[in-house]
Amino acid sequence: MAVTETTHIKSILKHLILGPKGFTPEHAAEGLRSILRGEASGAQIGGFLTALRLRGMERDPNMVASLAAESYRHALRPSLETSDKSREQFGMVVDIVGTGGDGWNTFNISTTSALVAAAAGLQVAKHGSRASSSNCGSADLLESLGCDLGIVSPSDVAELVSKYRFCFLFSSTFHPSMRYLAKTRRELGFPTPFNVLGPLTNPVLPDRAVIGVHSKSLGPVMAEALKLLGRRNYAVVCGDENLDEISIAGTTHVWHIQENGDITNYTIHPSDFGVPTHPLSEAAGSSLEENKETLTRLLNNTLEAKDEAIRDFVLVNTGFLLYISGMALSMKEGATIARETLESGKVYTLLNNFAKATQELREISQSPSS
Repeated sequence: MAVTETTHIKSILKHLILGPKGFTPEHAAEGLRSILRGEASGAQIGGFLTALRLRGMERDPNMVASLAAESYRHALRPSLETSDKSREQFGMVVDIVGTGGDGWNTFNISTTSALVAAAAGLQVAKHGSRASSSNCGSADLLESLGCDLGIVSPSDVAELVSKYRFCFLFSSTFHPSMRYLAKTRRELGFPTPFNVLGPLTNPVLPDRAVIGVHSKSLGPVMAEALKLLGRRNYAVVCGDENLDEISIAGTTHVWHIQENGDITNYTIHPSDFGVPTHPLSEAAGSSLEENKETLTRLLNNTLEAKDEAIRDFVLVNTGFLLYISGMALSMKEGATIARETLESGKVYTLLNNFAKATQELREISQSPSS
């Protein structure tokens, strides 16, 4: 990595390490800005990330919001407009995503729920990446089913969402400047505040979202950070087991950012969705190939007994997204719509159509005239 103009990042590091009491969210954003411009060495990036971690900056919503806002400023941001639709006419766009890192290694629930919600009628812009803390990430699973995610550019998003009600925004494509952090983060081997930024930095700025966090202590921090970023009608969720999804095993804690900015904290349970509980061990993820087979059975209505917990897991998470997005009047109705959508075969059709559309984009990019 080319290193230039390192004086600024040096001063930020000195301030963070030697005078942390006066270190503000604005200082953190300045440090990140230098890194995302390619102005920092690997040692400086490692020092910055480590110091943020040791100072507990990920527990400060102002700090998290500032870092997220700076990251978003460097993102490639799609315009949700088409030749025949303005942004207002385009309508509501949603996402469902988790921070990862909860240690449970469950099946790809948010990815599947995003597909079901899209097939049910919501417009979904799913922001994600390859596996980092699990065996099979959202991008890995979709690519195994024929989706060419790397070809989707910002100029393609509006058309794909408008036509298929679903698009996957590959984080490495839409956040190219984050490449400066990637190697150091892998080498450090411990979580940093950047582990929670992904769900906060979807480049389309969804109108509604369900965001799972890996610990209950992070819930109010994430909710307050979202509020500071101006997000409304978002719900932060954490299963009682410190699960970054709505739990199928029991209670889930919710921090719901209302339209007026108030944050409402409450709990929900599978029974609110008319769905039985299951041990989390029955909803465990596995290898990429096995997760692919499980998803194929779900979408083809060829469920085996071992798939019931995963299906119900998908129903509660999809149902809640449908509920907070206004498509369902209750969580139970949301789960019912999700079940009917799964059983109709619409999700299978949607996924195949989206995969085919991405393959066609690849073919066009490789044609001599392009």
